[in-house]
Amino acid sequence: MKQSKRWVGLGICALWVMLISMAWSGEENVMHNESEKVVRKAHGAGRWFPGRSRELREMVDTYVAQAKVPDVKGVIVAALAPHAGYPYSGGMAGYTFRAIKDNAEKGHAPDLAVVLGLSHRGGFNGVALMSGDAIETPLRQSPLDTEAGEFLADASPRIFFDYAPHAGEHSAENEIPFVQATLPGVKMVVGLIGDHDPRTISELADALNALNKNKRIVVIASTDMLHDPDYDRVTNTDKATLEKVAQMDDAGLAQEWRPSKQIFCGIAPVLTAMRFAKDQGCEKGTILGYCNSGDDFPESRGRWVVGYGAVIFAVPE
Repeated sequence: MKQSKRWVGLGICALWVMLISMAWSGEENVMHNESEKVVRKAHGAGRWFPGRSRELREMVDTYVAQAKVPDVKGVIVAALAPHAGYPYSGGMAGYTFRAIKDNAEKGHAPDLAVVLGLSHRGGFNGVALMSGDAIETPLRQSPLDTEAGEFLADASPRIFFDYAPHAGEHSAENEIPFVQATLPGVKMVVGLIGDHDPRTISELADALNALNKNKRIVVIASTDMLHDPDYDRVTNTDKATLEKVAQMDDAGLAQEWRPSKQIFCGIAPVLTAMRFAKDQGCEKGTILGYCNSGDDFPESRGRWVVGYGAVIFAVPE
């Protein structure tokens, strides 16, 4: 990946939060046509990823094509992918979505992709699902599965439709162009988890398990890993974290995480995806790749280093 001054910096979870909030506060960013179809526009276009269709398509396709992943046995039911600016984490996200793409082409395409992120701008109770009929990036419009969203919302009062937390939030949105490129035609549910309450994680995982009885879903948890100036600390901590992921030790990850040591910036999406995968019969996580910003941009060492991991969870056919 080449350095570009046009792009967002090192994917710091709090980076540009204030500016984005100011720029988009109060805006619903809705497109209406004659039939009152509600289309949500991607706020991150031109910020976290290219704003022009051709450039974005070439970037995503290149990341996916260059990723070398093992042959996955079984069906991918969940995955972890990073969400920083594409020149920093896009290559690693390519590993996750290359595996999903290959798995789909082997006959395991999901009916629905559930993309889970977190709110960087402030917490709230529960899970806010993106309302509307479609989400639009520079690649295309993709339908939001309102029926599936309603099913989840009916399953728990902690799950509800609310677009406000999504306006200007990049965590889930940065995964959407990858979903569009690798799972063309697949509908999406996009959710942001606003707290770390175990009840929220448990009730969302239960709702996803119930939904999976009606349609085959893949749950994509959007998260970066440790943020710290010390390159060695980030590298070693992330290695230990990924070992717990591979062992499906979600309880150990929850115990390890704290506000002063955010081993995953999106720990709630990660724990939800792992809980769902375990309930579906997954016995181990497959680590596809890892890097951090200090690897590709050594000048960041000693200032701020961010880890990026790619993981998939598969179950027997």
